[in-house]
Amino acid sequence: MVDRIKHDTPVLIIGLGRFGAACAGELDRLDREVLAIDEDEGLVQKWADRITHTVQADARNIEALKQIGAQDFSVAVVAVGSSIEASVLITANLVDMKIPQIWAKAVSQSHGKILKRVGANHVIYPEAEAGERVAHLVNGRMLDFIQFDDDFALVKMYPPKPIRGKNLTESGVRTKHHVTVVGVKSPGKPFTYATAETVVSDHDLIIVSGSSADIEKFSALG
Repeated sequence: MVDRIKHDTPVLIIGLGRFGAACAGELDRLDREVLAIDEDEGLVQKWADRITHTVQADARNIEALKQIGAQDFSVAVVAVGSSIEASVLITANLVDMKIPQIWAKAVSQSHGKILKRVGANHVIYPEAEAGERVAHLVNGRMLDFIQFDDDFALVKMYPPKPIRGKNLTESGVRTKHHVTVVGVKSPGKPFTYATAETVVSDHDLIIVSGSSADIEKFSALG
C-alpha cells in the first residue's frame, strides 16, 4: 500500500507544536499540499500565514475529522505529544477512517508500542533520535550523522589524518577501516562522488558510509 501512494500526495498534519509545525512548514516549503490542524486556535493563527491550510479542530473527535475531509488523505502525521491518550485516540480515529499511511510521534517506547498496536504504520521518536545523533556528533569530528535501522550509517565529517594527502586506494579506507568514502567537498566546490583515485586534503569534508561502530573507530583516528 505504501508503494502505491504518490510522492506528491497531500499530507494531513495533526498537532502544531514544534514537531508538527516544523514538519508542516518543511512540506509546505517543498510545495507539498498540507492541511495542518490543532485544537488550539492560537497555534492555528500563528501558523496560518506560513502553512497553506490550517484549521482549528479537535482530532480526538472522529466526526470533526470527517468534517474537514481527513478521510480523503492518504498520508497523515500525528504530531501530538503532550497527551499520550490524545495521541493514541487520534491515531485510532485515523485507522478507523482507513487512512493508508499513518506516521505518529511517540514520547516513549511504551507509547510507541501502543501506537503500533492501534495501527500506526510508522512511529517516530524525535527526542530519542535527536539525543542519539547529538551523542555521535559531540563524540568526534562528525558534522552530521544519520543511522538506519540495520546499523548502517551515513556521516559528514572532517577526514582523519591517516587518509589525508593520499588517494582512497593508497589510504586503505575500505581495507583497513571498513568504511566507504562516498563523496568529497573541497572549499568553494560542490560535493563530488569519490573514486579510488580521489585524494583527500586537509580542508575537505567527506561523506562516509558503513556500520556505526566502524565509522566511530574511523572518526577517532585523529
